Amino acid sequence: MSYHFSAYMYRLRSIQRWSLMRSTAADNVAEHSYHVALLTHLLCEVGNHLYNRSLNSERAAVLALFHDATEVFTGDIPTPVKHHNPRLLSNFREMEDIAAERLLGMVPPELKQSYTSLLSPGKAIASGSNEDAELLKYVKAADSLDAYLKCAWELTSGNREFAVAKSQLLEKLQRLDLPEVAYFLEHLAPSFEMTLDELSEPTNGE
Repeated sequence: MSYHFSAYMYRLRSIQRWSLMRSTAADNVAEHSYHVALLTHLLCEVGNHLYNRSLNSERAAVLALFHDATEVFTGDIPTPVKHHNPRLLSNFREMEDIAAERLLGMVPPELKQSYTSLLSPGKAIASGSNEDAELLKYVKAADSLDAYLKCAWELTSGNREFAVAKSQLLEKLQRLDLPEVAYFLEHLAPSFEMTLDELSEPTNGE
């Protein structure tokens, strides 16, 4: 018997993001998921080494890899659309649950227990996974952070389409009140607005 789970996961590269915005570079969900996993891992490591946290950065990165998996069925619905009103958001959450169930149905039976908490983290938290609940805060922060970096990159490329979105995302990130995010914004985010030549210049850390 064939199981289509992995084949569908690879199709995340066909789901485009920022569909309402005029972009200078395309961005798909597979790329975004990889970036969010990188950022999540980094935020957790910053927390562990600079702020005395005890975060499982590897588990957090895996949660991040699958955080948008259901979009292979729902597509990437722009934030202004799904947050337009509570009823629309509730309907979208139901769509996500249905999509997660469909994906789980494609996982080999022997592996379903491993993937249930990744594709339906809300259910895992409801059943008592306090660790995942804490880690998902960092996944959410990394999700917004990746969007912010996309906006910064577009603006650096001369695309003013993302100016308002960048300001809104910065306010959202600041409201999270996570020192790890503040650290990233101060020490790591500025590099995303540099040219390759600027990035290649020697720094004090080299």
